[in-house]
Amino acid sequence: MRNELFIDGHWVKPVNGGTFPIVNPATEEVVHHGPAGTAEDVDLAVRAARRAFDQGPWPKMSGAERARYLRAMAAGIRNRLQELARLETIDNGKPIPEAEWDIGDAAGCFDFYADLAQELDRKPVEAIALADARFTSKAVREPVGVAAAIIPWNYPLLMAAWKVAPALAAGCTMVLKPAELTSMTAMELAAIAMAADLPPGVLNVVTGAGPIAGQALADHPNVDKLAFTGSVPVGSKIMQAAARDIKRVSLELGGKSPFVVFEDSDIDAAVEWVMFGIFWNQGEVCSATSRVLVQESIYDRFLDRLIEETGKIKIGDGQDPGVLLGPLVSRRQMDQVLSAIDKARADGAHVAVGGGRPAGFNRGFFVEPTVLVDVPLESDAWNEEIFGPVVCLRPFATEAEAVMLANDSKFGLAAAVMSRDDARAERVAAALRAGIVWINCSQPTFTEAPWGGYKQSGIGRELGRWGLENYLETKQITRFASAEPWGWYIKDSTLS
Repeated sequence: MRNELFIDGHWVKPVNGGTFPIVNPATEEVVHHGPAGTAEDVDLAVRAARRAFDQGPWPKMSGAERARYLRAMAAGIRNRLQELARLETIDNGKPIPEAEWDIGDAAGCFDFYADLAQELDRKPVEAIALADARFTSKAVREPVGVAAAIIPWNYPLLMAAWKVAPALAAGCTMVLKPAELTSMTAMELAAIAMAADLPPGVLNVVTGAGPIAGQALADHPNVDKLAFTGSVPVGSKIMQAAARDIKRVSLELGGKSPFVVFEDSDIDAAVEWVMFGIFWNQGEVCSATSRVLVQESIYDRFLDRLIEETGKIKIGDGQDPGVLLGPLVSRRQMDQVLSAIDKARADGAHVAVGGGRPAGFNRGFFVEPTVLVDVPLESDAWNEEIFGPVVCLRPFATEAEAVMLANDSKFGLAAAVMSRDDARAERVAAALRAGIVWINCSQPTFTEAPWGGYKQSGIGRELGRWGLENYLETKQITRFASAEPWGWYIKDSTLS
């Protein structure tokens, strides 16, 4: 476990020597102390990234050259998959199988953007047809410059990969600020970059508190691009900071995603996907389908099966075999989720199953998988992101009502619909106001497909070719190609 920052290709102590505790959420034990970066450390990291971009070889390399480094980083992640997954479970709490899935996806992300980096070589310019034949014009793609990435604690290494891989593929340099609660695998990513001989300053990693290191990074005048994943309130602050210098910005924020289950659905399949949509990663998922709308004719049968299967979920330390629900990431998060459940009760909702800390867990930040029913439409439980293993259910009568209830939200990150009627599923998917819509499933995420939301769920898209676009600028280059003089001011160029 590392206790230094990674700046300009070197491991360095924070300027003030500060640290912060790293707590295993399953045991509440302090397992390490991480380096607490300050504004001074952020400044050193940004300056290193600035030099690497303005004076270094990275942005001038071909895409194929950059791809070699990205593939080396992908291989470095895969070679250490078990070790990194264990660190992620100790840091975040998620079950080991989920952590292994995440680490594998992170490696795949670097390979995917290596391929896109090579494609930049094959399509470096786009000729533009002009109405005036005396001119030629072309559009070229160039890296945006120094990018800053501020990532959340729910998918530590994967969220780093979603930003670092496309930024490096585009030719940007980067400063990465991981969440204070889950910094360990981001530091190992720096070690993997170092082992891959990534040029100094191309990737810098500064750990520390969001209001200190994160704010300093957002405010830094030498940062050209801000990429943030996290809560709406912090995203708003990031956007305000970007506005001061007109920085490029992409935001992936919260959600309160609906899942519409029609009466022709296979109930067992629907229950499985609803559970996966809210209990995977302890419900600490921005796209979690936490508002479930079930057609009236199957509502009671669906609820009975959901209660039955939810009660079977094995809760425990993510390192233990068979565990499918680990602890929440911190005591604060646990308290917030339990408080949200209590408030839902006060607002008139009923707890069908769960609703508190599981019996026998005196240590660790555990919350039972919880199903809320009779949830008032005006309650916070129905409208606000809880970010825990808590799902709200309501019945609906008609397709029109389901779409209306699903879209009645300030968020628009994701949505899901389940039906055996393909035409209806496609019709509802088209009507849902969300950036990601799943049909007959919930939560599967693919590096090749765009990720991002409508409304307060964010700005821009990550993943796929859209993720690369976040880190590219478009430049127009136009040439006067006529042998005839322009002749606007000087009508006759003959010397007297």
